[in-house]
Amino acid sequence: MLGRLCRVEPIDAVRHAHDLFAAYGRDPTGRNWTYLAQEPFVEFTRYRAWLESVAAGEDPLFHAIVEGASGKPVGVAAFMRIDRANGVIEVGNINYSPLLQRTPAATEAMFLMMRRVFDELGYRRYEWKCDALNAPSRAAALRLGFRYEGLFRQAVVYKGRNRDTAWFSIIDGEWPALKRAYQEWLLPTNFDAEGRQRVGLAQLIDRSRSPA
Repeated sequence: MLGRLCRVEPIDAVRHAHDLFAAYGRDPTGRNWTYLAQEPFVEFTRYRAWLESVAAGEDPLFHAIVEGASGKPVGVAAFMRIDRANGVIEVGNINYSPLLQRTPAATEAMFLMMRRVFDELGYRRYEWKCDALNAPSRAAALRLGFRYEGLFRQAVVYKGRNRDTAWFSIIDGEWPALKRAYQEWLLPTNFDAEGRQRVGLAQLIDRSRSPA
């Protein structure tokens, strides 16, 4: 999945493990891993072994997000809970390193994955689920155009505690308007010389949803 700022490609431990481990190392607190099933990896060999194991799977189907300028992977995301019969698929296991967080490439990566789901694969429903306590993830889902659907109480136990799961989704009928909003936001003219956005994505999405 090729964009202007990044590309999203199937995870490969040989090509991606070293740079991803270094990128996650820029978060010494390990905060990135708070709401993921895994604990932070302190040793490279353990991280590479884990990456090899997920790379061998088909669901979740892990991808690396590779920064266009440097050519280095700076985050991961996965397609998961893949239900081809009903046309439903989820994006999850999102782990953006500090090098990717709050950058235009971070948003473009999500757009590229949506475009693959709706335009290329023809799915009807795209899901986002997160720990109800994960306020940044909930805010990101709404900013990206997902609609909140509700709370699944005591849905999961992980890291020794209960997780209530917040559900969000985009459906195929909403995608054309969302796609136009993303394309407008990603235009080079929407960013100033310092890379700051001129118009926010949420504003463009709201505008796309308003009656003409």
